[in-house]
Amino acid sequence: VWQGMDVVKTVRAMIGETDPAESRPGTIRGDFCVEVSKNVIHGSDSAESARQEISLWFRPEELTCWEDTAQHWIYA
Repeated sequence: VWQGMDVVKTVRAMIGETDPAESRPGTIRGDFCVEVSKNVIHGSDSAESARQEISLWFRPEELTCWEDTAQHWIYA
């Protein structure tokens, strides 16, 4: 589970198209997938669907919110 600004858009660019044949080289699906039904990664299409999908696979205590320790120095 990833979090951050524009995370859905960014992750979907990294993982590639749902159909690996349409995914660009250098993306996870473009390099490691063979067909749609044997996909190696999932990326939600919105923050709302991500919340629902995350709850299907993870319990709240399994999720950790990462915080940058330099955050308060940079964005005071």
